[in-house]
Amino acid sequence: MLVLLPPSETKHPGGDGPPLDLGALSTPELTGVRTELVEALVELAGDVPGARAALGVSARQDGEIARNAELRTSATLPVLDRYTGVLYDALDVASLTRAQRARADARLAVGSALFGLVRGGDRIPAYRLSAGSALPGLPTLRAIWRPALEPVLAAEPGLVVDLRSGAYAALAPVAGAVTVQVLSERPDGTRSVVSHFNKATKGRLARLLATTTGEPADVVGLRRLLRRAGLHVEHAGGTALTLVEPAI
Repeated sequence: MLVLLPPSETKHPGGDGPPLDLGALSTPELTGVRTELVEALVELAGDVPGARAALGVSARQDGEIARNAELRTSATLPVLDRYTGVLYDALDVASLTRAQRARADARLAVGSALFGLVRGGDRIPAYRLSAGSALPGLPTLRAIWRPALEPVLAAEPGLVVDLRSGAYAALAPVAGAVTVQVLSERPDGTRSVVSHFNKATKGRLARLLATTTGEPADVVGLRRLLRRAGLHVEHAGGTALTLVEPAI
């Protein structure tokens, strides 16, 4: 089972690992695209006004551009320790046992605008690049990543659970992947998507899927696993599941 997560804009700074080694990352067939984008970001960082425009950041976020300038030399952290924010707070990898962390590193992957697809244990530096960023002189990130990344994901054995947000899922859709919509249900029965609530629930779901000793083979097996865990799961057919939780 492979669980695809979105990255986060916010990231833990620093690290305790050696500088970025693109050749050491999982899925080495993506090294060429990764190299192109790293070089483009480092070069762009030399033009601070241009970098602000391309990355969609303000002058108060110039530290993000400085991080990009040091992509090749800054310290690294494992992917699951690098990203922060609501989803990753709910995932809470720091509290996993050693065995659970090993399963998480094997099962969880992040769909990154810079690295394409990185596994939980891959070591990466802090960086700034979003799926919607437009780098000068290059095609859209979707046009860059889709031809390289889509075949990689299509060849993934076993069940793929795609928890990526729309912009990152668009970089390389996965045919047949299970998708999960999270709805918040009010006491009157009305439902809606709430961004913070959605991220937190997906973080808890990722934790469950990363640590379970079960290995669902299809959407029905996944639905069964989630219901056994006490989740309210609706399945109208196909590969789409809906998680419904009471509004807080």
